[in-house]
Amino acid sequence: MKKSIFYRNISVLILAFLLTSCGNKKEEPKQEVHTEVADNSVDLTREQFKIVGVTLGKIEMKALSGAIKVNGMLDVPPQNLVSISAPMGGILKSTELLQGLKVKKGEVIAVMQNADYIQLQQDYIDTKSQLEYLEAEYKRQEELAKENVNSQKTLLQSKTQYQSMMAKAGGLKAKLSLLGINTNQIENGNFQNTITLYAPISGYVTQVNVNIGMFVNPTDVMFKIVDTEHLHAELTVFEKDVPKLKIGQKVRFTLANETAERLATVYLIGREIQEDRTVRIHCHLDREDDQLLPGMYLKAYVEAGTQRVPALPNEAIVSFDGYNYVFESLPSGENGIHHFKMIEVITGVSELGFTEVQLSKELNSESTLVIKAAYDILSKMKNSEGDEAQAH
Repeated sequence: MKKSIFYRNISVLILAFLLTSCGNKKEEPKQEVHTEVADNSVDLTREQFKIVGVTLGKIEMKALSGAIKVNGMLDVPPQNLVSISAPMGGILKSTELLQGLKVKKGEVIAVMQNADYIQLQQDYIDTKSQLEYLEAEYKRQEELAKENVNSQKTLLQSKTQYQSMMAKAGGLKAKLSLLGINTNQIENGNFQNTITLYAPISGYVTQVNVNIGMFVNPTDVMFKIVDTEHLHAELTVFEKDVPKLKIGQKVRFTLANETAERLATVYLIGREIQEDRTVRIHCHLDREDDQLLPGMYLKAYVEAGTQRVPALPNEAIVSFDGYNYVFESLPSGENGIHHFKMIEVITGVSELGFTEVQLSKELNSESTLVIKAAYDILSKMKNSEGDEAQAH
């Protein structure tokens, strides 16, 4: 039993010795590495370079098709959305409109009543009568003027009174016409105390803001009617993506609670940048659907077309603290030390394993970059910074 314990202790001592030896061997390269981390640089020994599996390469020109992700909503042109108000104040006598009801152009949508309508008609008849008298008087004064019986002053006064009354009669007639009252019927003694409102377009009622017996002012919006046959997609695009837009580009979009994509075509591109640095683009739907409603939110992708752009493999680009970086390989130093510098990069379209990058003063087509194991180098760099901070 004692012999067994003895051999077991001997084994433990040998294992501890081996582990200590291995540990010392691991620390030796660490001293040999002589890693220097200065802001955005990192060094690797020849052995570390092989173990990590670093692969170097350059920026390539790749044909990538970009799809700009945007949000928006369905809308209608101004001529397809009508707000209906009363041309003259009055009490709503009758209406059958309800939200969602479909109406046709020219259909009666409301009848209004007001004693002022009668007063307006009376004023027109009085003015019409005075106009006839003044017209006859003016003609008489003209005849007298030809015979030099009256003065030019009398003729001028008669002409002024006649023209003034004619203007007043014309204004009253225009007001009555605006109310839809036929002046021929008034002249025959047929007055009316109501006016009728008609639907100016065909469409669906989206708002009903009045009720029977309510007094409505000319500034009040009584109803809203929208024609949904010509809906369009109004998209919001960020300023940086505007140069990629062209009229005629295809748009793929989905509505809320829908999985099937719909298609549209870019028709107009806004010429004003909003306060939030966005631009509005107007798109026509490839297939009309009268079941859709204005105001529906949508998510869309604008096909920006295929073009050759500078690109790198996705694994060559690392993300850190919300920014994207690449590692440039600098000339090797003594003892086979590999030097790398981290460069911030602006990315674009990603497709088929490649991502577009923008060239800059620090980054060009001749730069030798890490295209494989970039994250390993980033990890090494951050660990080295941590060790240096602890040492201080």
